[in-house]
Amino acid sequence: MAYVPVPKDLSKIKTKLAFNLTKRQLVCFSSAAAVGLPAYLFSRGSIGNSAAMFLMIGLMLPFFFLAMYERDGLPLEKVLKNIIRTRFLYPRVRPYKTENFYALLSARKEAQPIAKQQKGWKARRQKA
Repeated sequence: MAYVPVPKDLSKIKTKLAFNLTKRQLVCFSSAAAVGLPAYLFSRGSIGNSAAMFLMIGLMLPFFFLAMYERDGLPLEKVLKNIIRTRFLYPRVRPYKTENFYALLSARKEAQPIAKQQKGWKARRQKA
């Protein structure tokens, strides 16, 4: 009998459409081809074959990263949005400020000095 491994967390399973690719990957790969192939075909006559190939790779790489990269279940654009937000848009150091209750207590005058209370306590203890 054939055994098929089934993952325990079914939320991480993505539906595949064609060529074992998800819809997101198909859209990104087709848009990469739509941008990269015409750039290669139009530029290889003027800048040469190798340079046109490197230009095509450079133009297609962002689309491949959008299709394939995932971190903690988040796609690339959400990861980049979070990085930009934490590095540049929000303040870097967020100080934690509270009221200093000890300063309030030390600023307040004591009704009876603590030293007198301790002497009285020791005196009462010695009498007993």
